[in-house]
Amino acid sequence: MKSENKTIYLLSAIGFFGIFSTTMAKNPVLPLYIHALGQGETVIGLISAISPLAGMLFSFPIGLMIDRLGRKKLLMISALVFTLAPLMYIFVTNAWLLIPIRFFHGLATAILGPLSSTIIFNAYDKNKGEKLGTYSSATLIGRTLAPLFGGAIISYFTFMNDLWNYRLVYVAVFVLSLPVIILASLYKEEKQKMISQNRFHFADLWLALKKIISQARLFSTALVEMSIYFIFGVLETFLPIYLYNQGYGGTQIGLIFSFQILAIALTKPLFGKLADRTDKRIQIVIGMLILGLSLAFIPFINNYLLIAILSVLFGLGMSVSTVATNSYVPEIIKKEELGASMGALSSLMDVGQSSGPFIVGLIITYFSFTYGFLFGLIIAALATVYFAVCNFRKIIIKNNV
Repeated sequence: MKSENKTIYLLSAIGFFGIFSTTMAKNPVLPLYIHALGQGETVIGLISAISPLAGMLFSFPIGLMIDRLGRKKLLMISALVFTLAPLMYIFVTNAWLLIPIRFFHGLATAILGPLSSTIIFNAYDKNKGEKLGTYSSATLIGRTLAPLFGGAIISYFTFMNDLWNYRLVYVAVFVLSLPVIILASLYKEEKQKMISQNRFHFADLWLALKKIISQARLFSTALVEMSIYFIFGVLETFLPIYLYNQGYGGTQIGLIFSFQILAIALTKPLFGKLADRTDKRIQIVIGMLILGLSLAFIPFINNYLLIAILSVLFGLGMSVSTVATNSYVPEIIKKEELGASMGALSSLMDVGQSSGPFIVGLIITYFSFTYGFLFGLIIAALATVYFAVCNFRKIIIKNNV
């Protein structure tokens, strides 16, 4: 191993095991575990919203603390959370105890995300994009395998009583998290280079949010991003329950999510190139329509293969729309405002992913899965229409004249 590649290989291994373990802790086991503990869709939605809430609250402050506390120290804190949190799920007998556990577990990825990007940016001068791609690919592999492994454990040990088929998933999560703390201890912190002499304060986030709201094109794109993750949070939380109610086992449920994540991972580079060559606005609209419609059709279908196809279509819609929004934002804001705006957009994304399960959980509780999933389509449609009005307005006015 070349010395210059040691950092990215080490980080990629940490990212793989970290994301593998955290994804396995929630997909598809978490909603099924909460359901088995005797709680309905409202509580499932509430608990599922907690982990993204941790990211929303702490990802930004962690970015401020990196240069103050040191990367090695923060990496070890993240690794400890990755390792300790899975043990807490095993002893849960009341679903409400999962709220502090999910928040605590969410801190692991809230720290690792901005920290890994910072380490890569400082370690590599010429090929940052390539190294970030390597790290991202490692995490996507972990994210793809997690639902399949978790679902297989649930199915294989379904004969066990007293929730142990679910608890054994968290035993496996703990085992998978052990390499994270071992690998993190091997990281050697180099002398830090200050990226900027100007420190980023909490007021900067508020100013960035105000700028987003005041600019129609940027604000409408932010709402699209929020709605994408709103809908994604809904599917990730309630599709396992819907499939379970249809009589499908853990392996079948996990396989559907693995195919979906694989579709996202394989098509993002393709749709990224497409976004560079075509109108990103049209790509965003098409992606949103695919997302909303594929979610809304699920409650009307009982066939496993057709649901799997809809899930893959959902992944393709997410891939199409997110690569387009990420490349469209830099085109419509000033270069010097890019960092703050992207940070604010990231926070809004977490707002969407956190609020989706909670709001739709209430709808499913008082109405049905059909109304809950249709609400996702309504959110997608409203965000898309507003985006189209704000971003195609000049073309519409010009054609009318």
